[in-house]
Amino acid sequence: MATFLIRRLEQFAKLSVDDKDVLRVAAAQRVRRVAPREDIVHEGDKPRGVSVFLDGWACRYKTLEDGRRQIIAYFVPGDMGDLYNFVLREMDHSIAALTPLTVAEFSRETLDEMTARSPRIGQAFWWETLVFASIQREWTVSLGLRTALERISHLLCELFFRLRAVGLADNDTCELPVTQVDLGETVGLSSVHVNRTLQELRASGLITLRDRTLIIHDLDALQTIALFNPSYLHLGPQGGGPAL
Repeated sequence: MATFLIRRLEQFAKLSVDDKDVLRVAAAQRVRRVAPREDIVHEGDKPRGVSVFLDGWACRYKTLEDGRRQIIAYFVPGDMGDLYNFVLREMDHSIAALTPLTVAEFSRETLDEMTARSPRIGQAFWWETLVFASIQREWTVSLGLRTALERISHLLCELFFRLRAVGLADNDTCELPVTQVDLGETVGLSSVHVNRTLQELRASGLITLRDRTLIIHDLDALQTIALFNPSYLHLGPQGGGPAL
């Protein structure tokens, strides 16, 4: 169950066999399955633990009083929710499943035990937090500066790289279980504008998007259009950070 989590954290620290066993045991506790479009965290809830996404996709979002929604993060298998939840009095965002989802919950006691036992796990957790902050900064740049074509291309590149890092992209293909409405709520565009932009990418021969599957025919060209530099994802062994 912890396969993708371990692959994710190995981007940031050199985990030992014991480290991986610790993660497997922790990920096997407090596991639940969530139906698509069901909330697993509600804004205003009292924080209970850190969500660990073992399988399936989820999103973090905020909703205005009139019902408009902004998606502010995607979670793919191996990702973790905010490690700083425990300092909050109440949750300031919601998290919803986009697909059938298997999620574990790490309590504060579990996190304390793991990080006390293994400095490498603690390092990996810190890198995970820092990388999500880096992704958030990049999304802010997209909303403020990038064109519609650049925004969507950039998001497709990011998701592809993140999935490939945990072994969920096969050559040029990956799952993309989000609707055009979801994409619009992510990049600040109407679903009509999203559809038109995706058609432009298809017509250029850069992508095929069908049946919740994305095929990128020319990744270099898509990165060029998106002005995409994957360095903010800090992928690779130890995430480029110091190994312990």
